[in-house]
Amino acid sequence: MRKLGRYWYLRLRRRSNPDRLARGLAAGVFAGMFPLFGLQMILAVLLSTLIKGDQLLAMAGTWVSNPFTYLPLFTFNFQVGRWLIQAKLEFIYPNSWAETLNLGRQFLLVWFAGCLVVGAIGALVAYLGGLWFFQHIRRQNYSGQVKSGGGNKA
Repeated sequence: MRKLGRYWYLRLRRRSNPDRLARGLAAGVFAGMFPLFGLQMILAVLLSTLIKGDQLLAMAGTWVSNPFTYLPLFTFNFQVGRWLIQAKLEFIYPNSWAETLNLGRQFLLVWFAGCLVVGAIGALVAYLGGLWFFQHIRRQNYSGQVKSGGGNKA
C-alpha cells in the first residue's frame, strides 16, 4: 500500500501544471456532491474537460461521496436546499433511482438546489486547497532537483 501511495505521489509531482490539476479536482468534488450514483465520474470528466482540468483527478474528486459519507452528505445538501427554497419537506433517503424519481419534483428541486450550492462551495475549497497543494509539491520537486543536481564534487 505504501508503494502504491508513493507511486501516485510521484506521478502527481510530474503531471501537468498545478492549476490544471486543481481544476480537475474541483470538478470531481462538485460532481461528487450530487446523488447521481453511477454518473458522478462521467459528470466529473465532462466538467473537467469543459474547464480544461485533469480528468484523473476529477474522477478521484468524486470520492468525496462514498458509502460512508452518502447519508450525512446528501442529508446536509437537502437541508441546505430546504433552507434556500424555504420548503417544508423532510429528507427521505432513497434506495434506488425509481424511489428517487417517486419522491416528486419539489423534493428533487430542493435536494439538487442544495447539492448545487454545497457542490459550488466544495469545488471552490477543493480548487484553492488543491492549487496550494499542487504548487507546494511542484516547488518541492524543483527545489529537490536543484539540490540533487548541483553540489560539490570532491
